[in-house]
Amino acid sequence: MRGKMILYTFPVRTAFIDRDLKMISPVAAIKPLEFTQSPVKLPFYFILQFFQLLWFLPRTSQYLCFFGGYHSVLPVWFGKMFVKKCTIQAGGTDCINMPEIGYGNFRKKWLRKATVYSFKNCSLILPVAEALVKQDYSYDPQINPMQGLLNLIPDLKTPIQVIPNGFDTDFWKDLGKTRKPLSFISVATGTSNPSRSIVKGYDLIEKLAEQHPNWSFTLVGDSAYFSSNKNVRVLGKMKPYELLELYNSHQFYLQLSTSEGFPNALGEAMASGCVPIGSAVGAIPEMIGDTGIILIQKNYTELDNQVQLLTSSYQFLPSARERIKTHFSFSLRKRLLITMLGL
Repeated sequence: MRGKMILYTFPVRTAFIDRDLKMISPVAAIKPLEFTQSPVKLPFYFILQFFQLLWFLPRTSQYLCFFGGYHSVLPVWFGKMFVKKCTIQAGGTDCINMPEIGYGNFRKKWLRKATVYSFKNCSLILPVAEALVKQDYSYDPQINPMQGLLNLIPDLKTPIQVIPNGFDTDFWKDLGKTRKPLSFISVATGTSNPSRSIVKGYDLIEKLAEQHPNWSFTLVGDSAYFSSNKNVRVLGKMKPYELLELYNSHQFYLQLSTSEGFPNALGEAMASGCVPIGSAVGAIPEMIGDTGIILIQKNYTELDNQVQLLTSSYQFLPSARERIKTHFSFSLRKRLLITMLGL
């Protein structure tokens, strides 16, 4: 196996990708290959990826994909043709069909076909949350409750093993600094797209900001996002150490997503000492547990009532940081991922 490596394909490079590379690289050579999210560039990237996979074929031991979609079709095909293992880490949108809010791979004909082909023909599926396997969705009543891979692909036979995300709590930590009272933070990319902002719960955050002008809100990840509320500060993408400082200057973290897999920023913020406020979707309830509040159904009045109560009683809640350290550690995910990849 000398000189062999894993080819890791993904549509866009994120902190999640970097974390996986950090986990795997000490035990196996791994080569990241970024694809594209641009529909216009798809034909070019299919051609480019084909020749990349062909070039690296003699050295490839197995394929790893983050998300199922256009970028996973050729690695899955190469895996079948040349009898090499191909694993897909299901992350969220690839297990969802929510045309009502313009979200999910399954709402688009050709993306759905690419996703279904990938999941049905790969060797192993590693979702980051149990809700991505099968769920009876009820958070937003306007959305079809039948979500998750087994609901969307009823004849799916590929082996599935859930591996939750893990967080480096030596880096993401409470620095013991003074936090601004009644301060809230949320992190998401692409929120200048209106449908994406709804997926990430920014409609509810804006209502909170409008109704509570004495509260302060920081939205991180997309500098092009616009808020008409003066108590909302918008920042672009931040480096990890910058995010760590931001988390440590805020009291509360908001993850009011309409749909979610396993949100990295929520785990980072909790490990950094923020009190979590989340929606009952994906792995969010499992992550928060009894360390914050969970909005069972999308309802602003209920959210407002719960948050106001939380602002006066959060000191009595169990530690969000300790929950991440105990249940979602970097070492636990690393051990499970390496085992499932056979490394």
